[in-house]
Amino acid sequence: MKRRDLLEMTTILGLSASLPRTAFSAEPTDSAGNTAAPAMVSAPLRPPVEGSIPVAFLISDGAVVIDFAGPWEVFEHAYLPERAGHADHGRTPAFSLYTVAETTRPVRASGGMTIVPAYSLASAPRPKVVVIPAQSEPSDAVLAWVRDVSRTTDVTMSVCTGAFLLARTGLLAGKPVTTHHSVYAELAMAFPDIQVKRGARFVESGNLASAGGLSSGIDLALRVVERYFGRSSAAQTADVLEYQGLGWMNPDSNNVYAKHRISTAEHPLCAVCEMDVDARAAPTSVYRGKTYYFCMDAHKKLFDANPTHFADRLQRSESSG
Repeated sequence: MKRRDLLEMTTILGLSASLPRTAFSAEPTDSAGNTAAPAMVSAPLRPPVEGSIPVAFLISDGAVVIDFAGPWEVFEHAYLPERAGHADHGRTPAFSLYTVAETTRPVRASGGMTIVPAYSLASAPRPKVVVIPAQSEPSDAVLAWVRDVSRTTDVTMSVCTGAFLLARTGLLAGKPVTTHHSVYAELAMAFPDIQVKRGARFVESGNLASAGGLSSGIDLALRVVERYFGRSSAAQTADVLEYQGLGWMNPDSNNVYAKHRISTAEHPLCAVCEMDVDARAAPTSVYRGKTYYFCMDAHKKLFDANPTHFADRLQRSESSG
């Protein structure tokens, strides 16, 4: 999925949740105007005495492949550690994986990949881990399913803008969450009752967890392996995958995205997502005598719905920068 497609899809989700509201909330910030990534505090998880851990990958049209394929490969290549009296455990899969969608009709994922879900919401086995990638707007039935299974999951995790779906369930109210760095502001405005963490590779809160953009899901999946089976098992899984990233050991490793980027006349940025824009062709709005640029019309619409929020945030960023 191209970046513009990703942003447009998540903007639709954000707008649908945020525009009817009469009040908006800025992201919680420190004195410099940035949110700090949380420390890793989640407790170890207890694997079952026998059998593998069921992992459901919730998908729909538009599901972003790396968001679910990255964690899929991590869980596929994790094996149960050897145990006394169970010599075969060293090659026994630690997780059993399956796809779930509202129905079992083929799903068209990013880039045109077609997937036939293994289960519908009604027929899916009850999971202990749920992976929610970026995807199309969820139905009420999908949200109800996530709420229901999350009552008994060890981990319900979103990847990238899958955080919008998880937030829409209401389960994240009052809790920290992260997402792709281009939609921090949209997520905070759409759901004022959650704490959007900038610069976090992943965030954990009880049995809920969220990864940053795209490849961050690999790190969160490795972190889940670590919580079940220890750091050595997670490191072995990463080695099998020839994955050299160390973000799964450090949630602060997305810190490059913690600070707001500053828009200038020479290098204008979208006032909503802080991505580069072409000033000659970009949509614009004028507020308090200042021109603001946008990477797409949907972001202009979001800005125009509450310009004070964005203008004040950008002013704080410029002052602290």
